[in-house]
Amino acid sequence: MTILCVRFQPPPTHEAALPRLLGLLEEFTPVVEALPPDGALADLAGAERYFGRGAAELAAVIRVRALARFGVDCAIGAGPGPMLARIALRAARPGLTCAVPEDAVAEFLAGRPVAVLPGVGAATARTLCGYGLDTLGRVAAAPLSTLQRLVGAKAGRELHEKANGIDRGRVVPAAVSRSLATERPFARDELDPERHRRALLSAAEEIGARLRAVDEVCRGLSLTVRYADRSATTRSRTLAEPTAHSAALAKAVYGMYDALGLQRARVRSVALRAEGLTPAEQAFHQLTFDAADERIRRIEEVADRARARFGPRAVMPGRLAA
Repeated sequence: MTILCVRFQPPPTHEAALPRLLGLLEEFTPVVEALPPDGALADLAGAERYFGRGAAELAAVIRVRALARFGVDCAIGAGPGPMLARIALRAARPGLTCAVPEDAVAEFLAGRPVAVLPGVGAATARTLCGYGLDTLGRVAAAPLSTLQRLVGAKAGRELHEKANGIDRGRVVPAAVSRSLATERPFARDELDPERHRRALLSAAEEIGARLRAVDEVCRGLSLTVRYADRSATTRSRTLAEPTAHSAALAKAVYGMYDALGLQRARVRSVALRAEGLTPAEQAFHQLTFDAADERIRRIEEVADRARARFGPRAVMPGRLAA
């Protein structure tokens, strides 16, 4: 067992927070991969030999140091590979490490729903469940040819391997890319999709305004939805063109949210991160004859000038599209 998947609690929404927390992990191993907005993978193969401790013991030390230095608790999953560590993280809680021993992988996976596998989206999960393959144990026992008929040759082969605990992933050292992030917590666990969308609109408008303030655009978005049981779902999307236009950002994040297929989900917060930042002068913009879009862009310019003169609260996020 050599891989840790760490999620810091509460999420470090400030851009400088995650790099400092990753520095803590790098005290144990140089093989650390950032998982914005609030997590990381760490390969402890060398650290276990060097410190003479197992992954679970090292995880406990990491948690204590995170609390002592930054006042941040963390949930940690540990497993023989990155995929298994990610799945173990779903069962972890702040103050608790969920560790999957190498000789107990099949038992750990057997009763878990197929949707926990990285790469298995809502549509694939519905297809499998429609044929009674609703747990990883049943998927693992299904013939490979059956899975390939249901989801395709390549996807079926990968699904069969993952359900049987075959983890071919590896931790690729990577720092946090330049990004901007914001979060919208709810006062209580929120069921109403309209309130979810309102929070997403507010977050998209804030990200857009911050990008325009520094004359930058983003190439991609990452959406993290946190639930009442402390689990989370993160989805990323590369934009059709680099942009700082709030309406374009909102449209993209609505698409990611709708693709999750949430039904009566108790959502605790939503977080949005703009990634791949580049100077606006280096980006291209597809010309349009849409009068409504041009009108919204002019309103954005006015709102930006108001913020620059009177402060960030001069125009409250979520009001431009009213």
